[in-house]
Amino acid sequence: MEYTGIRMLNNNIKYMLENKRERFKRLASARTNEVLKKLKVLSNCSNKSAYSYTAEEIDKIFNTIEKASLAAKSQFKVSKKKMNTFKL
Repeated sequence: MEYTGIRMLNNNIKYMLENKRERFKRLASARTNEVLKKLKVLSNCSNKSAYSYTAEEIDKIFNTIEKASLAAKSQFKVSKKKMNTFKL
């Protein structure tokens, strides 16, 4: 049990020393791979011998995924809107 505590402490120190760029690359890679795995699992539902679905249902699924993807992507874009400033 003590070894596990030391390992956890070492991991915490490693993450504290990690810079923003390294942390982004580590987390973004892991999270992107999770999304890709989930899409692969979803594609297993395309087996017509095991599942029944309509074209409308497929469109609804992928329209929802596309909207969520665009919304997530938009959060990475820098806002070009200038905030209104106040002057007396």
